[in-house]
Amino acid sequence: MSRPALLVGGRLLDPSQGLDAPGTILIRDGRIEACGPDIAGPEEAEVVDVGGLVVAPGFIDVHVHFREPGDEHKETIQSGAKCAVAGGFTTVWTMPNTDPPIDDPAAVGFVRASGERARGARVFPVGAASRGLRGEQMTEVGELVAAGAVAVSDDGNPIWNAGLLRRLLEYTQTFGVPVLQHAEDRDLACGGVMNEGKVATALGLRGVPNAAEAGMVARDCLIAELTGGHLHVCHVSTRESVEHIRRAKERAAHVTAEVTPHHLALTEDAVRFYRTEAKMNPPLRTEDDRAAVIEALADGTIDIIATDHAPHHYEEKEREFDDAPFGVVGLETALGIAVLELVETGMLTLGELVERLSCGPARIMGLEGGTLRPGSPGDIVVFDPAERWVVDPSTFLSGSHNTPFLGLELVGRVRATWVGGELRFRLPRESSPARRQSPSYAEKGGL
Repeated sequence: MSRPALLVGGRLLDPSQGLDAPGTILIRDGRIEACGPDIAGPEEAEVVDVGGLVVAPGFIDVHVHFREPGDEHKETIQSGAKCAVAGGFTTVWTMPNTDPPIDDPAAVGFVRASGERARGARVFPVGAASRGLRGEQMTEVGELVAAGAVAVSDDGNPIWNAGLLRRLLEYTQTFGVPVLQHAEDRDLACGGVMNEGKVATALGLRGVPNAAEAGMVARDCLIAELTGGHLHVCHVSTRESVEHIRRAKERAAHVTAEVTPHHLALTEDAVRFYRTEAKMNPPLRTEDDRAAVIEALADGTIDIIATDHAPHHYEEKEREFDDAPFGVVGLETALGIAVLELVETGMLTLGELVERLSCGPARIMGLEGGTLRPGSPGDIVVFDPAERWVVDPSTFLSGSHNTPFLGLELVGRVRATWVGGELRFRLPRESSPARRQSPSYAEKGGL
């Protein structure tokens, strides 16, 4: 068991308790023992000065792609878990579209065991919804959950068969897990590689219309309402999808949704000059769509932020646009993008952002964590909400560097991350600005 830690002098920010005040946190035996003002720790505790920094519940990402097994040259479970804590994430859910896919209990067990050995973020596997991700035959959901799966999904592929989705939404209620849906009508998408519109026409690229996503979202929301099952819509990107989700929630359907940092920050214009690092699925949309998903995140129609972290080797992304794979890495830039696009613009307060990154995912998915309450896991992120830094992919801990944010100045940087009371990430000293380098700061064990 790790040594007790006393985090002193920080701004405690925990929307789950309505907490936003200076204070101290004591972490002992893997859990938060005390949280509040005037807390004294045991003599053996390591005192960490977090003055001037925010102390919040560790972030939770319910949508990441770690490429193991099968494509370890892109990302391993170990490198993914390490880059997650560098981004402030203490829990991540890994998608099942590996090679082979995570569609049996042995594969689920492999991911769980590998995640524990990695000693980064907590890694929980999402099991495949259908055998081989083919969308035809339902997996043995009960066996996957018993082995440690926290949800089911065919992400990377849509669950296109409406009857299969209905059976999944009915059956998963027995086990209390959600169905995560990649909403895409592939007949409408028709092999498109970016958003359908003027930019695609100018570039001579095949486009994907908004209806390819929104039509599937509308169908799925109706099936969720029919069954009462928990449907979670992944990476929402269109204003029409937002309206379908909003109406489903008004009808009390059990529907939740996520948006990615890249859909909050970028539009189809990022694809100009055939920039493959901005090629993703769903594609970057128009400014109207971007504004709609930001507003939906602010008003609660979209519940949470999830990165859809999707690593690819640079040689794959260097191909011609049509042939390059979809996806971008996002764990290590998520906080900086979110503060820049949401907090700096006044769309969310800092507390509301922590809600979307931490407390909200824990609440909607029924997870332990997402709070600083005494007795909860010692999963904590410490970050500077005002620090400006420039994205340099060469410093990423991820196994891949495919980001559309190269050279962009972001706001908000993770300083340290504890998982289960153990310090799993600490920003290197050379990465810290001069104002944090005083001898007294170093002597106190500050961040």
